[in-house]
Order: sequence, then C-alpha cells, then structure tokens
Amino acid sequence: MKKFMLNETSYHGAGAISAIPEEIFNRGFKKAFVASDPDLVKFGITSKVTDLLDKAGIPYVIYSNIKPNPTIENVQSGVKAFKDACADCIVAIGGGSSMVTAKAIGIIIANPEFEDVRSLEGVAPTKKPCVPIIAVPTTAGTAAEVTINYVITDVEKKRKFVCVDAHDIPVVAVVDPEMMASMPKGLTAATGMDALTHAIEGYITLGAWELSDMFHLKAIEVISRSLRGAVQNTAEGREGMALGQYIAGMGFSNVGLGVDHSMAHTLSAYYDMPHGKACATLLPAVMTYNADSTGEKYREIARAMGVKGVDDMTQAEYRKAAIDAVSKLAEDVGIVCSLKGVVKEEDVHQMSVDAFNDACRPGNPKDCSVEDIEKLYRSLM
Repeated sequence: MKKFMLNETSYHGAGAISAIPEEIFNRGFKKAFVASDPDLVKFGITSKVTDLLDKAGIPYVIYSNIKPNPTIENVQSGVKAFKDACADCIVAIGGGSSMVTAKAIGIIIANPEFEDVRSLEGVAPTKKPCVPIIAVPTTAGTAAEVTINYVITDVEKKRKFVCVDAHDIPVVAVVDPEMMASMPKGLTAATGMDALTHAIEGYITLGAWELSDMFHLKAIEVISRSLRGAVQNTAEGREGMALGQYIAGMGFSNVGLGVDHSMAHTLSAYYDMPHGKACATLLPAVMTYNADSTGEKYREIARAMGVKGVDDMTQAEYRKAAIDAVSKLAEDVGIVCSLKGVVKEEDVHQMSVDAFNDACRPGNPKDCSVEDIEKLYRSLM
C-alpha cells in the first residue's frame, strides 16, 4: 500500500495572493499569526499580503525571529509569540525558513509534549494536526508549502535534523510568482537548483513509483526550461519555476530524497551554507556516484532536460548526458560546484558521520558508507 498527501487547496499564478482573505473567512479563522523573515518584512514583501489582511479587516500579528537555517530557539520563541497573540491560524510568507518555522510552531501548539523541538526528529509520533497554515512561498525551491517535511538546526549540537510529519502539511498553498520577483539572481539560482535536486533525487530514490515519477519528470522538464529565465527575472521564467518547484514538492514529499540532501543538511549545519546552494554544489558529483544504481532513469532525466537523441545513446552515454546537462544548467546560472575553501579537512569525517545518520540517506538508490560520503566531500574540495 502506498500513501500520497497533498494540500487541501492550492492557488497558482500571478495575483494568487488575493485569495488569502477569502480562505481565512471561509475557514472561520479569527486572527492570523504571520510568520515571515525579517528581510521580507523590511523590504515590503510581507506587506503585499498583510495589506490584503488590513483591507479585509482581518487582525494579525507578525513574527519575524526567523533565520535562514531556522533554529530550535526560533521555534520556541515563535511558540511563545503564537500563544501571546491568541491567533488561530498561521500565514507563512517566505522561503523554506519561514515555512519550516511555521510548521514547527504549528505542530508544537497542537502537540505541546514536543515543545523541546528535538523530539520531533524523524517520523514524529504527533497525534493532532498542526495549527492550520496558509503557505505563501517567496522563493522557488523548497516547496515546503506542499511537503510534510521540515528541517531544524540544533546550534548546540552543530547539526540539522529532519522532521517528517503528515500533520504539518499546510492546508492552503498560494504559489504566486509575483511574490518571487524580488529574489536576487544568486538566490533564484540556488533555490532553483534545490528544486531540481528535489526532482532528480525524488525520481531515483528507493521509494519512487509511477505516480511520483510523473511529478518528478514533469518538474525536471519545467525547471530545466525555466530556471535560466527566472535568474534573468523574466515573467515566463518566474512563473515556470513557481510551478516546477511545486510539482517537485508534490512528488518528493511522498517518496523521500537521498544522500545529496543528507550531505547538504550537514554543510548547512557546519558552515551555515544556504541549503539550495549546498544541494546544487553536490548534485553533479552525487549523480555520478549514483549512476550505476539508476537503471534507465538517467535517460529520462536527460530527455526531460532537453537532451536530443537519447534513444540512440548507450547507457553510459545517456548517464553522462544527464549529468552534463545538470552541470551546464548550474554553470549557466552561476553555481560553482566546488567546496574548495569551504570545508575544513578536520571536519570531513564527523560531517560524513552526520550525513550518514541523516533521515534522507536511507532513500538513496545506492548504498553508501561513511567512507563513500567522505570521498564525495573530498572530491569537491
């Protein structure tokens, strides 16, 4: 038996945020807890939504103690702020950091026995759905608005931990490309490559099956044709990436990921590297490592990325073509696939142990040891 979970409702396209007040009214919510990172508040992105709440007469409070790699402290202070606000729903506005913080807050409010946050690691045995979340992404990458996953940084223990909980999926996703138009090129590139990593890892993960394959192949196709344009801030590119990253999330949330994400989580925990950049940096090397355990799937990846003549290629040729297409896309959007000067030699072993123990690693199509992960890190140093 297989299970597939998606949002109750999702809105797509330019101007989709206009649906938020009606959703709040129709669901009977009285006060919103707006979770958004401080830069989005500062530069007026959050106000695109709060202005709509003001116009509709919906009371709200803004919580912005959110870091790019959300910490246990961010979550715990958010839980207190939610209680103080006497809110009954969450409007999460931002990238993965805002979504992650909102999910963890919502879960703990509904399941206070997990208030230490660390006990949410892995498949958390929560009993109640989280506070209802309306998720409004401002980056095209994490797809947290449609997933059952979130990742918290434990600063004290210098690690990230993955939480998987069917109770945390937002009830409404509002995927409006106009909310993503202010992303700088570097962030657009990194989050876009994160979305591509979701699609590729989700397609080759051990849990993949026909329904998830459908989403992942379409996501690879849409992202591959859209990311260059999104980095140049074209309307078509932005709209394509908004859709492509969401489609990828629909798939991987239900089947899992692989060792690229395990290694990326560790890079972020040790060096505060943005998650999307970490995933993108690792992707060609991890694809090369996994190639001999993917059957004919790299042929379909290459095809989805626009490579011509794949049916006339040998297995070795289409596998190389898929990896080359990914490397070229990363290069075209300014991602340097290197860890030179980033990773310290003395950290490599413990980082590899941490990546091996990460919740995403068991889904990798190829068995990998701590030593294999060490070699992958070193290959990029």
